Amino acid sequence: MSFGAFSLLPPVLAIVLALATRNVIPALFCGVWLGATMLAGGNPAAGLYDSFGDFIIPSVGDEWSVTVLIYCGLFGVLIGVLQRTGGAQAIARAISARVASRRGAQGATLGLGVLIFFEDYFNALTVGSVMRPITDRMQVSREKLAYIVDSTSAPMCLLGPVSTWVVFVMGLIGTQLTDMGASGSEYLIYLSSIPLNFYAWLALGLIVFMVVTQWDFGPMARAEERARTTGAVMAEGANPPSGHEAEEMAGVPEEKARKRNMLVPIAVLVGMIPPLFLWTGGYPDNDLVTAVGEADGGQSILMATFVAVAVGLAMGLQQKLFDFRGAMDIVVDGIKSMTLVYIILTLAWSIGSVTSELGTADYLVTLAEASIAPSLVPVLLFLIGALVAFTTGTSYGTFAIMIPIAMPVAVAMDLSLSLAIAAVLSGGIFGDHCSPISDTTILSSAGASCDHIDHVRTQLPYAITAGMAGILAFFVAGLSGSALVGGLAGAGALVVAAVMLRRLWSARHPARAALAD
Repeated sequence: MSFGAFSLLPPVLAIVLALATRNVIPALFCGVWLGATMLAGGNPAAGLYDSFGDFIIPSVGDEWSVTVLIYCGLFGVLIGVLQRTGGAQAIARAISARVASRRGAQGATLGLGVLIFFEDYFNALTVGSVMRPITDRMQVSREKLAYIVDSTSAPMCLLGPVSTWVVFVMGLIGTQLTDMGASGSEYLIYLSSIPLNFYAWLALGLIVFMVVTQWDFGPMARAEERARTTGAVMAEGANPPSGHEAEEMAGVPEEKARKRNMLVPIAVLVGMIPPLFLWTGGYPDNDLVTAVGEADGGQSILMATFVAVAVGLAMGLQQKLFDFRGAMDIVVDGIKSMTLVYIILTLAWSIGSVTSELGTADYLVTLAEASIAPSLVPVLLFLIGALVAFTTGTSYGTFAIMIPIAMPVAVAMDLSLSLAIAAVLSGGIFGDHCSPISDTTILSSAGASCDHIDHVRTQLPYAITAGMAGILAFFVAGLSGSALVGGLAGAGALVVAAVMLRRLWSARHPARAALAD
Protein backbone atom coordinates (compact mmCIF):
# COMPACT_ATOMS: atom_id res chain seq x y z
CA MET A 1 0.00 0.00 0.00
CA SER A 2 1.34 3.44 -0.94
CA PHE A 3 0.74 6.22 1.56
CA GLY A 4 2.16 9.03 -0.59
CA ALA A 5 2.23 12.37 1.19
CA PHE A 6 0.64 10.79 4.26
CA SER A 7 3.87 8.86 4.81
CA LEU A 8 5.37 12.18 6.00
CA LEU A 9 2.99 12.36 8.96
CA PRO A 10 5.05 10.32 11.50
CA PRO A 11 8.35 12.22 11.09
CA VAL A 12 6.51 15.55 10.79
CA LEU A 13 4.57 14.77 13.98
CA ALA A 14 7.84 13.90 15.70
CA ILE A 15 9.40 17.19 14.62
CA VAL A 16 6.35 19.30 15.56
CA LEU A 17 5.98 17.66 18.97
CA ALA A 18 9.71 17.97 19.60
CA LEU A 19 9.48 21.69 18.86
CA ALA A 20 6.34 22.13 20.97
CA THR A 21 7.32 20.03 23.99
CA ARG A 22 11.10 20.53 23.77
CA ASN A 23 11.42 16.86 24.58
CA VAL A 24 12.36 14.43 21.85
CA ILE A 25 11.42 11.16 23.60
CA PRO A 26 7.62 11.53 23.63
CA ALA A 27 7.85 13.13 20.18
CA LEU A 28 9.64 10.12 18.70
CA PHE A 29 7.28 7.66 20.43
CA CYS A 30 4.21 9.45 19.09
CA GLY A 31 5.73 9.32 15.62
CA VAL A 32 6.24 5.56 15.95
CA TRP A 33 2.70 5.09 17.26
CA LEU A 34 1.11 7.14 14.48
CA GLY A 35 3.02 5.22 11.81
CA ALA A 36 2.12 1.86 13.35
CA THR A 37 -1.52 2.99 13.55
CA MET A 38 -1.51 3.89 9.86
CA LEU A 39 -0.04 0.49 9.00
CA ALA A 40 -2.70 -1.17 11.20
CA GLY A 41 -5.50 0.33 9.14
CA GLY A 42 -6.15 3.29 11.43
CA ASN A 43 -6.76 1.26 14.61
CA PRO A 44 -4.92 3.14 17.43
CA ALA A 45 -5.07 0.20 19.87
CA ALA A 46 -3.57 -2.14 17.30
CA GLY A 47 -1.07 0.59 16.45
CA LEU A 48 0.05 0.78 20.08
CA TYR A 49 0.49 -3.00 20.21
CA ASP A 50 2.38 -3.04 16.92
CA SER A 51 4.56 -0.13 18.03
CA PHE A 52 6.19 -2.45 20.52
CA GLY A 53 5.68 -5.81 18.83
CA ASP A 54 6.73 -4.86 15.30
CA PHE A 55 9.09 -1.95 15.79
CA ILE A 56 10.47 -1.11 19.24
CA ILE A 57 11.23 -4.63 20.51
CA PRO A 58 12.71 -5.86 17.21
CA SER A 59 14.84 -2.71 17.04
CA VAL A 60 16.34 -3.42 20.47
CA GLY A 61 16.81 -7.13 19.75
CA ASP A 62 18.72 -6.68 16.51
CA GLU A 63 22.37 -7.78 16.75
CA TRP A 64 23.69 -4.46 15.46
CA SER A 65 21.47 -2.50 17.85
CA VAL A 66 22.62 -4.53 20.84
CA THR A 67 26.24 -3.90 19.87
CA VAL A 68 25.61 -0.17 19.75
CA LEU A 69 23.82 -0.17 23.11
CA ILE A 70 26.63 -2.13 24.76
CA TYR A 71 29.40 0.15 23.57
CA CYS A 72 27.34 3.20 24.49
CA GLY A 73 27.20 1.77 28.00
CA LEU A 74 30.94 1.11 27.98
CA PHE A 75 31.57 4.71 26.96
CA GLY A 76 29.53 5.82 29.95
CA VAL A 77 31.71 3.62 32.15
CA LEU A 78 34.89 5.04 30.59
CA ILE A 79 33.75 8.58 31.38
CA GLY A 80 33.14 7.55 34.97
CA VAL A 81 36.60 5.98 35.20
CA LEU A 82 38.31 9.09 33.85
CA GLN A 83 36.31 11.23 36.25
CA ARG A 84 37.13 9.16 39.31
CA THR A 85 40.84 8.80 38.58
CA GLY A 86 41.47 12.54 38.19
CA GLY A 87 43.53 12.51 34.98
CA ALA A 88 41.96 15.69 33.58
CA GLN A 89 42.61 17.48 36.88
CA ALA A 90 46.31 16.66 36.63
CA ILE A 91 46.53 17.82 33.02
CA ALA A 92 44.83 21.09 33.88
CA ARG A 93 47.18 21.59 36.82
CA ALA A 94 50.19 21.10 34.55
CA ILE A 95 48.76 23.59 32.06
CA SER A 96 48.06 26.21 34.71
CA ALA A 97 51.68 26.20 35.80
CA ARG A 98 52.67 27.48 32.36
CA VAL A 99 49.98 30.17 31.94
CA ALA A 100 51.16 33.74 32.37
CA SER A 101 48.73 35.88 30.33
CA ARG A 102 45.09 36.30 29.38
CA ARG A 103 45.83 34.91 25.93
CA GLY A 104 47.63 31.97 27.48
CA ALA A 105 44.72 31.20 29.83
CA GLN A 106 42.24 31.23 26.96
CA GLY A 107 44.55 29.16 24.76
CA ALA A 108 45.03 26.61 27.54
CA THR A 109 41.26 26.33 27.97
CA LEU A 110 40.92 25.73 24.24
CA GLY A 111 43.69 23.14 24.30
CA LEU A 112 42.15 21.21 27.19
CA GLY A 113 38.74 21.34 25.49
CA VAL A 114 40.25 19.86 22.33
CA LEU A 115 42.01 17.14 24.32
CA ILE A 116 38.81 15.96 26.02
CA PHE A 117 37.07 15.03 22.78
CA PHE A 118 35.27 11.88 23.86
CA GLU A 119 32.24 13.18 25.81
CA ASP A 120 30.53 16.55 25.79
CA TYR A 121 29.16 16.57 29.35
CA PHE A 122 32.51 15.53 30.79
CA ASN A 123 34.21 18.14 28.63
CA ALA A 124 31.87 20.99 29.61
CA LEU A 125 32.01 20.35 33.34
CA THR A 126 35.67 19.35 33.62
CA VAL A 127 37.23 22.07 31.44
CA GLY A 128 35.11 24.81 32.97
CA SER A 129 35.69 23.80 36.57
CA VAL A 130 39.43 23.14 36.34
CA MET A 131 40.27 26.22 34.23
CA ARG A 132 38.06 28.67 36.12
CA PRO A 133 40.62 29.54 38.83
CA ILE A 134 43.26 30.11 36.14
CA THR A 135 41.10 32.36 33.95
CA ASP A 136 39.86 34.26 37.01
CA ARG A 137 43.45 34.97 38.01
CA MET A 138 44.20 36.28 34.51
CA GLN A 139 41.02 38.43 34.52
CA VAL A 140 39.26 36.56 31.74
CA SER A 141 35.50 37.02 31.98
CA ARG A 142 33.36 34.04 32.93
CA GLU A 143 31.38 34.69 29.75
CA LYS A 144 34.52 34.14 27.64
CA LEU A 145 35.39 31.00 29.59
CA ALA A 146 31.88 29.59 29.09
CA TYR A 147 32.01 30.40 25.37
CA ILE A 148 35.31 28.59 24.85
CA VAL A 149 34.08 25.59 26.85
CA ASP A 150 30.74 25.39 25.04
CA SER A 151 32.20 25.85 21.57
CA THR A 152 34.80 23.11 21.99
CA SER A 153 32.72 20.44 23.74
CA ALA A 154 30.14 19.49 21.08
CA PRO A 155 32.32 20.19 18.00
CA MET A 156 35.18 18.07 19.31
CA CYS A 157 32.83 15.17 20.03
CA LEU A 158 32.07 15.06 16.29
CA LEU A 159 35.58 15.81 15.04
CA GLY A 160 37.37 13.18 17.13
CA PRO A 161 37.68 9.56 15.96
CA VAL A 162 35.79 8.14 18.94
CA SER A 163 33.29 9.63 21.37
CA THR A 164 29.84 9.02 22.80
CA TRP A 165 28.48 11.10 19.91
CA VAL A 166 30.35 9.00 17.34
CA VAL A 167 28.83 5.74 18.52
CA PHE A 168 25.37 7.32 18.59
CA VAL A 169 25.64 8.63 15.03
CA MET A 170 27.17 5.34 13.84
CA GLY A 171 24.11 3.55 15.16
CA LEU A 172 21.85 5.80 13.09
CA ILE A 173 23.99 5.45 9.96
CA GLY A 174 24.29 1.68 10.27
CA THR A 175 20.55 1.18 10.64
CA GLN A 176 19.82 3.44 7.69
CA LEU A 177 22.32 1.56 5.50
CA THR A 178 20.48 -1.66 6.33
CA ASP A 179 17.08 -0.12 5.57
CA MET A 180 18.34 1.16 2.21
CA GLY A 181 20.01 -2.15 1.37
CA ALA A 182 23.30 -0.31 0.95
CA SER A 183 26.76 -1.64 1.67
CA GLY A 184 29.62 0.07 3.45
CA SER A 185 31.13 0.60 6.86
CA GLU A 186 29.15 2.96 9.05
CA TYR A 187 32.36 3.98 10.81
CA LEU A 188 34.20 4.81 7.60
CA ILE A 189 31.19 6.78 6.37
CA TYR A 190 31.23 8.70 9.64
CA LEU A 191 34.97 9.36 9.37
CA SER A 192 34.46 10.69 5.84
CA SER A 193 31.94 13.22 7.20
CA ILE A 194 34.46 14.76 9.61
CA PRO A 195 36.23 17.03 7.07
CA LEU A 196 32.79 18.16 5.81
CA ASN A 197 31.42 19.12 9.23
CA PHE A 198 31.90 22.76 8.35
CA TYR A 199 30.18 24.41 11.30
CA ALA A 200 32.19 22.41 13.83
CA TRP A 201 35.46 23.40 12.14
CA LEU A 202 34.38 27.02 11.76
CA ALA A 203 33.28 27.28 15.40
CA LEU A 204 36.69 26.01 16.51
CA GLY A 205 38.44 28.26 14.02
CA LEU A 206 36.59 31.31 15.34
CA ILE A 207 37.74 30.52 18.88
CA VAL A 208 41.35 30.27 17.70
CA PHE A 209 41.00 33.57 15.84
CA MET A 210 39.54 35.33 18.89
CA VAL A 211 42.13 33.90 21.27
CA VAL A 212 45.11 34.77 19.05
CA THR A 213 43.96 38.29 18.10
CA GLN A 214 42.23 39.03 21.42
CA TRP A 215 39.55 40.76 19.35
CA ASP A 216 35.97 40.63 20.55
CA PHE A 217 32.73 42.30 19.56
CA GLY A 218 29.24 42.80 20.92
CA PRO A 219 28.29 41.77 24.46
CA MET A 220 31.45 39.64 24.78
CA ALA A 221 33.65 42.71 24.18
CA ARG A 222 31.87 44.54 27.01
CA ALA A 223 32.29 41.54 29.31
CA GLU A 224 36.00 41.30 28.53
CA GLU A 225 36.47 45.04 29.05
CA ARG A 226 34.79 44.76 32.47
CA ALA A 227 37.06 41.88 33.49
CA ARG A 228 40.24 43.66 32.30
CA THR A 229 39.52 47.05 33.83
CA THR A 230 37.75 46.18 37.07
CA GLY A 231 38.78 42.58 37.70
CA ALA A 232 35.09 41.61 37.91
CA VAL A 233 34.90 38.33 35.99
CA MET A 234 31.09 38.37 36.31
CA ALA A 235 28.58 41.16 35.74
CA GLU A 236 27.02 42.85 38.73
CA GLY A 237 23.94 40.91 39.80
CA ALA A 238 24.97 37.81 37.86
CA ASN A 239 23.41 34.59 39.08
CA PRO A 240 25.70 31.72 38.12
CA PRO A 241 24.52 28.12 38.48
CA SER A 242 25.33 26.47 41.78
CA GLY A 243 27.88 24.37 39.98
CA HIS A 244 27.11 21.25 42.03
CA GLU A 245 27.48 19.19 38.89
CA ALA A 246 30.96 20.61 38.41
CA GLU A 247 31.86 19.93 42.01
CA GLU A 248 30.78 16.32 41.59
CA MET A 249 33.17 16.04 38.66
CA ALA A 250 36.17 16.50 40.98
CA GLY A 251 37.52 12.96 40.92
CA VAL A 252 40.30 12.74 43.50
CA PRO A 253 42.36 15.04 45.73
CA GLU A 254 44.90 17.08 43.79
CA GLU A 255 47.88 15.26 45.26
CA LYS A 256 46.59 11.94 43.89
CA ALA A 257 45.62 13.15 40.42
CA ARG A 258 47.99 11.92 37.70
CA LYS A 259 48.04 12.81 34.01
CA ARG A 260 48.59 9.23 32.96
CA ASN A 261 45.20 8.28 34.43
CA MET A 262 43.59 9.99 31.46
CA LEU A 263 46.28 9.75 28.80
CA VAL A 264 46.86 5.99 29.05
CA PRO A 265 43.19 4.86 28.74
CA ILE A 266 42.57 7.28 25.86
CA ALA A 267 45.75 6.12 24.11
CA VAL A 268 44.59 2.52 24.51
CA LEU A 269 41.15 3.40 23.16
CA VAL A 270 42.42 5.24 20.08
CA GLY A 271 45.41 2.96 19.49
CA MET A 272 43.45 -0.29 19.50
CA ILE A 273 40.92 0.72 16.85
CA PRO A 274 43.20 0.37 13.75
CA PRO A 275 44.44 -3.17 14.58
CA LEU A 276 40.92 -4.25 15.57
CA PHE A 277 39.63 -2.93 12.26
CA LEU A 278 42.19 -5.03 10.42
CA TRP A 279 41.44 -8.09 12.53
CA THR A 280 37.64 -7.92 12.16
CA GLY A 281 38.14 -7.24 8.44
CA GLY A 282 40.04 -10.49 7.90
CA TYR A 283 43.59 -9.14 7.58
CA PRO A 284 46.03 -10.57 6.42
CA ASP A 285 43.82 -12.95 4.40
CA ASN A 286 42.30 -9.80 2.90
CA ASP A 287 44.50 -6.97 1.69
CA LEU A 288 44.65 -3.75 3.71
CA VAL A 289 41.99 -1.82 1.77
CA THR A 290 39.57 -4.76 1.66
CA ALA A 291 40.05 -5.46 5.37
CA VAL A 292 39.29 -1.86 6.33
CA GLY A 293 36.21 -1.83 4.09
CA GLU A 294 34.85 -5.08 5.55
CA ALA A 295 35.75 -4.31 9.17
CA ASP A 296 33.13 -4.48 11.89
CA GLY A 297 33.31 -0.91 13.18
CA GLY A 298 30.88 -1.43 16.04
CA GLN A 299 32.64 -4.52 17.37
CA SER A 300 36.04 -2.85 17.00
CA ILE A 301 35.06 0.22 19.02
CA LEU A 302 33.27 -1.96 21.58
CA MET A 303 36.38 -4.04 22.23
CA ALA A 304 38.69 -1.00 22.27
CA THR A 305 36.43 0.72 24.80
CA PHE A 306 36.20 -2.41 26.95
CA VAL A 307 39.98 -2.70 27.13
CA ALA A 308 40.37 1.03 27.85
CA VAL A 309 37.84 0.70 30.71
CA ALA A 310 39.70 -2.31 32.08
CA VAL A 311 43.02 -0.45 31.93
CA GLY A 312 41.54 2.64 33.63
CA LEU A 313 39.97 0.58 36.41
CA ALA A 314 43.19 -1.37 36.92
CA MET A 315 45.15 1.89 37.24
CA GLY A 316 42.65 3.23 39.79
CA LEU A 317 42.81 0.02 41.81
CA GLN A 318 46.61 -0.05 41.69
CA GLN A 319 46.74 3.55 42.98
CA LYS A 320 44.14 2.72 45.66
CA LEU A 321 41.81 5.43 44.42
CA PHE A 322 38.93 2.99 44.94
CA ASP A 323 38.49 -0.64 45.90
CA PHE A 324 37.00 -3.43 43.80
CA ARG A 325 33.50 -2.70 45.06
CA GLY A 326 33.99 0.96 44.15
CA ALA A 327 35.15 -0.09 40.69
CA MET A 328 31.94 -2.05 40.18
CA ASP A 329 29.93 0.96 41.34
CA ILE A 330 31.67 3.03 38.66
CA VAL A 331 30.68 0.42 36.06
CA VAL A 332 27.02 0.39 37.13
CA ASP A 333 26.79 4.18 37.39
CA GLY A 334 28.44 4.60 33.99
CA ILE A 335 25.92 2.31 32.33
CA LYS A 336 23.06 4.12 34.07
CA SER A 337 24.36 7.48 32.84
CA MET A 338 23.63 6.44 29.25
CA THR A 339 19.95 5.62 29.85
CA LEU A 340 18.71 8.65 27.90
CA VAL A 341 20.90 7.66 24.95
CA TYR A 342 19.47 4.12 25.02
CA ILE A 343 15.90 5.42 24.89
CA ILE A 344 16.50 7.95 22.12
CA LEU A 345 18.43 5.45 20.01
CA THR A 346 15.75 2.78 20.38
CA LEU A 347 12.97 5.17 19.38
CA ALA A 348 15.07 6.56 16.52
CA TRP A 349 15.61 3.06 15.14
CA SER A 350 11.90 2.37 15.57
CA ILE A 351 10.68 5.45 13.71
CA GLY A 352 13.21 4.66 10.99
CA SER A 353 11.61 1.23 10.58
CA VAL A 354 8.14 2.77 10.56
CA THR A 355 9.00 5.30 7.86
CA SER A 356 10.64 2.55 5.83
CA GLU A 357 7.40 0.55 5.93
CA LEU A 358 5.37 3.63 4.98
CA GLY A 359 7.66 4.52 2.09
CA THR A 360 8.51 7.96 3.50
CA ALA A 361 12.01 8.01 2.04
CA ASP A 362 10.79 7.02 -1.42
CA TYR A 363 8.21 9.80 -1.40
CA LEU A 364 10.73 12.38 -0.19
CA VAL A 365 13.19 11.31 -2.85
CA THR A 366 10.57 11.75 -5.58
CA LEU A 367 9.57 15.14 -4.18
CA ALA A 368 13.16 16.34 -3.84
CA GLU A 369 14.12 15.28 -7.34
CA ALA A 370 11.18 17.22 -8.74
CA SER A 371 11.39 20.49 -6.82
CA ILE A 372 14.73 21.04 -5.04
CA ALA A 373 18.02 21.90 -6.69
CA PRO A 374 20.66 19.41 -5.52
CA SER A 375 23.02 22.23 -4.53
CA LEU A 376 20.45 23.47 -1.98
CA VAL A 377 19.92 20.13 -0.23
CA PRO A 378 22.94 20.41 2.14
CA VAL A 379 21.90 23.96 3.09
CA LEU A 380 18.31 22.89 3.77
CA LEU A 381 19.47 19.94 5.89
CA PHE A 382 21.72 22.30 7.85
CA LEU A 383 18.96 24.86 8.45
CA ILE A 384 16.27 22.33 9.39
CA GLY A 385 18.69 20.56 11.73
CA ALA A 386 19.58 23.89 13.34
CA LEU A 387 15.91 24.77 13.85
CA VAL A 388 15.10 21.42 15.48
CA ALA A 389 18.17 21.57 17.74
CA PHE A 390 17.54 25.19 18.74
CA THR A 391 13.95 24.62 19.75
CA THR A 392 14.44 21.23 21.42
CA GLY A 393 17.88 21.81 22.94
CA THR A 394 19.14 18.39 21.90
CA SER A 395 21.52 17.47 19.11
CA TYR A 396 20.92 13.75 19.68
CA GLY A 397 17.22 14.10 18.94
CA THR A 398 17.98 16.21 15.87
CA PHE A 399 20.30 13.54 14.48
CA ALA A 400 17.73 10.83 15.22
CA ILE A 401 15.03 12.66 13.26
CA MET A 402 17.10 14.04 10.37
CA ILE A 403 19.63 11.33 9.41
CA PRO A 404 16.94 8.82 8.29
CA ILE A 405 15.62 11.56 6.01
CA ALA A 406 18.96 12.93 4.79
CA MET A 407 20.60 9.67 3.73
CA PRO A 408 17.94 8.37 1.28
CA VAL A 409 17.56 11.81 -0.29
CA ALA A 410 21.32 12.08 -0.78
CA VAL A 411 21.56 8.64 -2.41
CA ALA A 412 18.62 9.25 -4.73
CA MET A 413 19.86 12.67 -5.84
CA ASP A 414 23.41 11.39 -6.31
CA LEU A 415 24.74 13.73 -3.63
CA SER A 416 27.63 12.99 -1.35
CA LEU A 417 26.32 10.85 1.51
CA SER A 418 29.05 12.21 3.76
CA LEU A 419 28.10 15.81 2.92
CA ALA A 420 24.42 15.19 3.72
CA ILE A 421 25.30 13.58 7.06
CA ALA A 422 27.76 16.38 7.86
CA ALA A 423 25.08 19.00 7.10
CA VAL A 424 22.74 17.40 9.65
CA LEU A 425 25.52 17.13 12.25
CA SER A 426 26.61 20.74 11.69
CA GLY A 427 23.03 22.00 11.92
CA GLY A 428 22.53 20.14 15.18
CA ILE A 429 25.62 21.70 16.75
CA PHE A 430 24.75 25.19 15.48
CA GLY A 431 21.24 25.05 16.91
CA ASP A 432 22.63 23.59 20.12
CA HIS A 433 25.07 26.51 20.50
CA CYS A 434 22.31 29.08 20.02
CA SER A 435 19.73 27.43 22.25
CA PRO A 436 19.33 28.56 25.88
CA ILE A 437 17.73 25.21 26.72
CA SER A 438 20.56 23.09 25.32
CA ASP A 439 21.99 20.68 27.88
CA THR A 440 25.60 21.37 26.88
CA THR A 441 24.97 25.13 26.97
CA ILE A 442 23.56 24.81 30.49
CA LEU A 443 26.42 22.58 31.64
CA SER A 444 28.98 24.97 30.14
CA SER A 445 27.45 27.74 32.25
CA ALA A 446 27.59 25.47 35.29
CA GLY A 447 31.18 24.36 34.70
CA ALA A 448 32.36 27.95 34.14
CA SER A 449 30.12 29.22 36.98
CA CYS A 450 28.76 31.86 34.62
CA ASP A 451 25.30 33.39 34.62
CA HIS A 452 23.45 31.28 32.07
CA ILE A 453 21.67 34.13 30.32
CA ASP A 454 24.92 36.10 30.14
CA HIS A 455 26.58 33.07 28.53
CA VAL A 456 23.83 32.69 25.91
CA ARG A 457 23.74 36.43 25.19
CA THR A 458 27.50 36.75 24.67
CA GLN A 459 27.92 33.52 22.72
CA LEU A 460 25.04 34.05 20.30
CA PRO A 461 26.76 36.60 17.99
CA TYR A 462 29.77 34.29 17.63
CA ALA A 463 27.63 31.22 16.94
CA ILE A 464 25.59 33.11 14.32
CA THR A 465 28.79 34.34 12.67
CA ALA A 466 30.12 30.78 12.34
CA GLY A 467 26.65 29.57 11.31
CA MET A 468 26.35 32.05 8.43
CA ALA A 469 29.81 31.03 7.22
CA GLY A 470 28.68 27.41 7.49
CA ILE A 471 25.64 28.07 5.28
CA LEU A 472 27.93 29.49 2.60
CA ALA A 473 30.31 26.53 2.94
CA PHE A 474 27.53 23.97 2.43
CA PHE A 475 26.05 25.91 -0.47
CA VAL A 476 29.40 26.18 -2.27
CA ALA A 477 30.21 22.53 -1.54
CA GLY A 478 26.84 21.44 -2.90
CA LEU A 479 27.17 23.67 -5.95
CA SER A 480 30.77 22.84 -6.80
CA GLY A 481 30.87 19.25 -5.59
CA SER A 482 34.15 20.10 -3.83
CA ALA A 483 34.48 19.94 -0.06
CA LEU A 484 37.76 21.84 -0.25
CA VAL A 485 36.21 24.75 -2.15
CA GLY A 486 33.26 24.83 0.26
CA GLY A 487 35.52 24.78 3.30
CA LEU A 488 37.74 27.55 1.94
CA ALA A 489 34.70 29.68 1.14
CA GLY A 490 33.36 29.23 4.65
CA ALA A 491 36.73 29.97 6.27
CA GLY A 492 37.19 33.09 4.17
CA ALA A 493 33.70 34.32 5.00
CA LEU A 494 34.31 33.67 8.70
CA VAL A 495 37.49 35.75 8.80
CA VAL A 496 35.94 38.60 6.80
CA ALA A 497 32.84 38.64 9.03
CA ALA A 498 34.91 38.58 12.24
CA VAL A 499 37.12 41.44 11.07
CA MET A 500 34.16 43.53 9.90
CA LEU A 501 32.23 43.00 13.13
CA ARG A 502 35.30 43.91 15.16
CA ARG A 503 35.81 47.10 13.14
CA LEU A 504 32.12 47.99 13.41
CA TRP A 505 32.27 47.57 17.17
CA SER A 506 35.51 49.58 17.32
CA ALA A 507 33.94 52.41 15.32
CA ARG A 508 31.04 52.60 17.74
CA HIS A 509 33.20 52.23 20.87
CA PRO A 510 36.65 53.66 20.04
CA ALA A 511 37.73 54.10 23.66
CA ARG A 512 36.90 50.50 24.54
CA ALA A 513 38.59 49.18 21.42
CA ALA A 514 41.77 51.13 22.14
CA LEU A 515 41.83 49.74 25.66
CA ALA A 516 41.37 46.19 24.39
CA ASP A 517 44.16 46.57 21.84
